[in-house]
Amino acid sequence: MNLPGNGIRNRLHTAAALALLPLLALTACGSGGGTPAVAGAQVSSAPADDPVAGVQSVDSIAALLPADVRKAGTLRVGSSVGSPPAAYYPNGQDKPPAGQDIDIADAVAKVLGVKLERQDASFETILPALGSGKYDFGTGNFGVTTERLKTIDFVTYINDGQGFAVKTGSTTLTTQVSDLTQLCGLTIGTGAGTTFEKTLTAQRGVCAAAGKKPYEVKVFSETGAVTTALQQGRIDVVMSTINGLRHQAAQPAAQTAFLGEYHRLDVGFAFKKGSPLAPALQAAVNELIRNGTYGRILQKWGTTASAIDTSQINPAEHT
Repeated sequence: MNLPGNGIRNRLHTAAALALLPLLALTACGSGGGTPAVAGAQVSSAPADDPVAGVQSVDSIAALLPADVRKAGTLRVGSSVGSPPAAYYPNGQDKPPAGQDIDIADAVAKVLGVKLERQDASFETILPALGSGKYDFGTGNFGVTTERLKTIDFVTYINDGQGFAVKTGSTTLTTQVSDLTQLCGLTIGTGAGTTFEKTLTAQRGVCAAAGKKPYEVKVFSETGAVTTALQQGRIDVVMSTINGLRHQAAQPAAQTAFLGEYHRLDVGFAFKKGSPLAPALQAAVNELIRNGTYGRILQKWGTTASAIDTSQINPAEHT
């Protein structure tokens, strides 16, 4: 598969081993609090490297911001904090979040010379709230899709996508999923309001068309709840992000097996349609790519295989 970012990936060194970050201890996405998915599970600290620390503001890029934003000196970001390596709470919800998305957003803000006012929100509420002006932009590993592009503008910063995972040792599904008819008769768990839910819902008829028993979709608003359901046998397979599932499978405590990629998607910061902020954030991401900070962030979180060479505004969905 030819993926965006091959050039930069060839320039990046192999990522150092990450500290243990089992998903089994993750709390609910959003600002409403939540309890650990599995009592007593431990989540260790984030990797110690801090590639964002040395990022400096760039006046020519900051000048792309609207005058009122430059005067205020802040940007309000609706942030879905769920699971590593994208965004999670390594030290509890009363401490700052960490992750690839957190580092990239913080680095972009430093290039622009502004502070981020981060507001935790559940994944499914962020995109609708952009239109009302509640947030200036949103983060949450939002994939660029044709449907979303009708109402949302995106500034891309990584290439991730959709994949599947099962419980370690499962014999129900053992090969990479290339066709959803492989899921017929199974129960699939996924996140609420995601591209995964939309894909599974839109393709429900494929099993009947193939003369097979339909699959069932169970939707969860909490990341940890999906893993718990898998371990308890209430679902057979999980559909989620490629990077998240790959990272999870590398943690022995999670007891999951990654089945590979199903569909790649560009991922970006989300804005209300026509937002004047998009060009400034695009320029900031491209500055981070140019100066090497972007590569260091991805190396820190083990996601260099998802690097992009250039940030884009509203690219077409991958087909």
